[in-house]
Amino acid sequence: MTALAAGATIALTACGTSSSDTSAPAASSSASATASAGSHNAADAMFVQMMIPHHEQAVQMSDMLLAKSGIDPRVVSLAQEIKAAQAPEITTMKRWASSWGVSADGGMSMDHGSMDHGTMDKGSMSGMMSADDMNTLRSAQGVDAAKLFLNQMIQHHGGAITMGQNEIRAGKNADAKQLAQSIVTSQQREIATMRQLLTQL
Repeated sequence: MTALAAGATIALTACGTSSSDTSAPAASSSASATASAGSHNAADAMFVQMMIPHHEQAVQMSDMLLAKSGIDPRVVSLAQEIKAAQAPEITTMKRWASSWGVSADGGMSMDHGSMDHGTMDKGSMSGMMSADDMNTLRSAQGVDAAKLFLNQMIQHHGGAITMGQNEIRAGKNADAKQLAQSIVTSQQREIATMRQLLTQL
């Protein structure tokens, strides 16, 4: 599969897209990739600049959880699903950012949850974990770690949903808006799953 086709495929299928989301014709992939390179506005650029580091932190949180022993298999499975969905979306959004000539991370450092550079600040990136939050997750074990991961990821997903809704409302690029809708739909579903798991641990 070519890089362009792969990017379009990821945009259509990543993040646990429902069957209704996959009804778009596959033949449009080349046209979609071309559109991604050209037709966009400031909201689209902001969406990828914010969502890339947001997704990167979710992958990091998932890796932390997956490195632990004694975690409920259902929480392990969820972390694996989050990582599998968001890692390819990061690749797609970085490709878009490059084609649009914008920074892929807005000058932000995920290790410290810093949002002090560029045009964004912490308030504009809802749901992000702080350095202390990440260290707490890193240190937690067993059931405590599973519960902490779920609570943090619910907050994290809530921020992604807000960003996705903003892109759907204000964005121009069709592929970016489609990815935003996929993120909103899948992460709302995952939040419901995580809340249910919290009542069972």
